[in-house]
Amino acid sequence: MSKLFISCLAASAVLFVSCKDTKKQEDNTNRTKIEVTHSSGKTEVLTQPKNAVVISYGALDTFDELGIPVKGAPKTNLPSYLDKYAKDENVVDIGGIKNPNLEKVNATSTELIVVGARNVAIMEELNKIAPSINLDVNAEDYMTSFRENQQAIGQLYGKEAEVEKELTDIDARIESIKKKTAASNKKGLIVLTNEGRLSAYGPGSRFGIIHDVFGVKPTDSKIEVARHGQSISNEFIKEVNPDYIFVIDRGAAIKKDVMTQEAFANVLIQQTNAYKNGKVIFLDPEVWYLSGGGLKSIKMMISEIEKAIAE
Repeated sequence: MSKLFISCLAASAVLFVSCKDTKKQEDNTNRTKIEVTHSSGKTEVLTQPKNAVVISYGALDTFDELGIPVKGAPKTNLPSYLDKYAKDENVVDIGGIKNPNLEKVNATSTELIVVGARNVAIMEELNKIAPSINLDVNAEDYMTSFRENQQAIGQLYGKEAEVEKELTDIDARIESIKKKTAASNKKGLIVLTNEGRLSAYGPGSRFGIIHDVFGVKPTDSKIEVARHGQSISNEFIKEVNPDYIFVIDRGAAIKKDVMTQEAFANVLIQQTNAYKNGKVIFLDPEVWYLSGGGLKSIKMMISEIEKAIAE
């Protein structure tokens, strides 16, 4: 082999390595650290974070809507509208949404972990793996926190314009709903069913978006604001006599005992205005109970309420 050929080969190798190093430097130059304000505080995160692990289903559907890839997600009880992640072998299954496998999270070499309310207790452990942000939605000021969460994701991944367009469209649809509910005297009651037990949720609650954002008037404005709602009976529902009954079936959401519409509509429920007018509305339990707070899920919620209040 001639010395000239060897010299050229060596020069080519040096040039190839140099180009790779230059590209790597360019990638790093285009990334900066920004401070993300979230439900659990403030966290510094590098922009364009690699190998994101998204534990919150609501945040996951925002990533999906914006076309942002993820490296890890909880595949146990994954909502059906996010089923693509269950089938994607490139997405690491980190277990369940409440108890993710921290070893699997760590093995992803992630630069960002996104959590929700169910993971607040383990955020200290997650922060040891990678910068973690809590994008839970504040029920007391739903749309402000929702907007800030979407903008945070947009800013991290250079998707600001896409996020703003989505938010503008969402705001317009909400305003249309609010005009209809403001002009109506009809009142609604939100009921969570759980293996035969009933809980009511009112303004300011985890499902209070129906009252606080969409403007449906509550049948009882004094319902206790609690994570698990206020325990109620069928007699209570008959007494307050709602015009709409919005039903969220926890059993159906977690794939256990399902409450059918026939079983729910007992003789007491049948005496309400809601039943008589065909306004006992079973909401999508996966969206309302498991996820929510994402760009995709809020549009699904809006569609259900638009249909519910249509005469």
